[in-house]
Amino acid sequence: MGAVVDAADLDLGRYLKAGDRIVFGQACGEPTTLVEALIAQGGAIGGLSAFIATSFSGLFTPDSAGSFALSSMGAIGQLRSMTKVGKLSIIPAHVSQIGPFIEAGIIGCDVAMIQVSPADADGNHSFGLIGDHTRAMVDKARVVIAEVNDQVPYVPGERIKGSAIDVAVPVSRTPVEVGAPRIGATDEAIAGFAAAYIGDGSCIQTGVGAVPDAILRLLGDRRDLGVHSGMLGDGLVELVEAGVVTNARKAIDRGMSVNGAFIGTKRLYDWANGNKAVRLCSTAYTHDAAVLGQLERLVTINSALEVDLTGQVNAEQSGAAYLGGTGGQVDFVRAGARSPGGRSIIALSATAKGGTISKIVVDLAGPVTTARSDVDVIVTEFGAAELKGQTLAERTRRLIAIAHPDFREELDRAAHVIRQRGF
Repeated sequence: MGAVVDAADLDLGRYLKAGDRIVFGQACGEPTTLVEALIAQGGAIGGLSAFIATSFSGLFTPDSAGSFALSSMGAIGQLRSMTKVGKLSIIPAHVSQIGPFIEAGIIGCDVAMIQVSPADADGNHSFGLIGDHTRAMVDKARVVIAEVNDQVPYVPGERIKGSAIDVAVPVSRTPVEVGAPRIGATDEAIAGFAAAYIGDGSCIQTGVGAVPDAILRLLGDRRDLGVHSGMLGDGLVELVEAGVVTNARKAIDRGMSVNGAFIGTKRLYDWANGNKAVRLCSTAYTHDAAVLGQLERLVTINSALEVDLTGQVNAEQSGAAYLGGTGGQVDFVRAGARSPGGRSIIALSATAKGGTISKIVVDLAGPVTTARSDVDVIVTEFGAAELKGQTLAERTRRLIAIAHPDFREELDRAAHVIRQRGF
């Protein structure tokens, strides 16, 4: 290990130079002490830019990030406030591409700022709460600055040798937490239709949020579920403790939940600490097509802002507002749809803005995140529309059937053209 520096004495000017490109650990692996230091000291260094994939800390605001240019793969978490004032540059990319982009220098990484657990007896630190592209950052950076947090769990899987850390900053502070969202009646209705596709022995991929949490709550009577996911929250703990998740039927990683990011609370972090039944992996494994292709009965669950009448999915932008991101959706949509006995589900509520806007639409208000040729099942609180292998005309009928009743007549009129010409 290189220098060990107390947080109060950290002078980033000793390690960074003007024009450096910084990449932060993301989500609940965000090194908040280092972010705070950069916010305070970045202006004096000058010309800095930084990339963070997602952020839930609330530290990045238009004012606080004024001393460096910030970019991301989406307005995920609390980065949305930055897009509203034009202070966040968006790099459209699948989450699985971020690591390779860093390796190739497409996303510059002169300095990696990460959060890790304390070292084990062999001097290795766990990446703790985030695998994703952290390995690519560490391998590429000229300088690796690690916030060594004694409250970060040591999770089996991705690790870094102490010798690979140039500057270690010991801290003891609660890692970023994302509490359980409020689950409403609409979320429960969506979950009911989605959960019907998850049978005994299924391997699940899901995100975090009200709908994923509601789905997990409905799986208590399932047996031998497996987990292979890009992110997981507190709901996983309940299913493991109830004996529902055993990973016993997986063709690979049997007996082990594979995950790229822990996004939750102390309950989740304590459960993951030293847990040999979980493995923290980079996206080179969690999102790899060859790996995913070995999983049978894989059911993937992702979200969207809107879906058009032919099945195109927008999970990023609504008009002038950038609200989401590409994430790992396409990787998992394709994997679930192709898995023997598996399914790929896109879940969304039928309306927005208090029921005044339909989210089943004639034309998308933003980009196509997932192509209609990849889409399998769309679920709203009004049902499930199975689209894989269906004609465009039939897709319009099935999607209108799960739209809010107030908008079905209008959508049906618009669908007439598609049905008449066949495309």
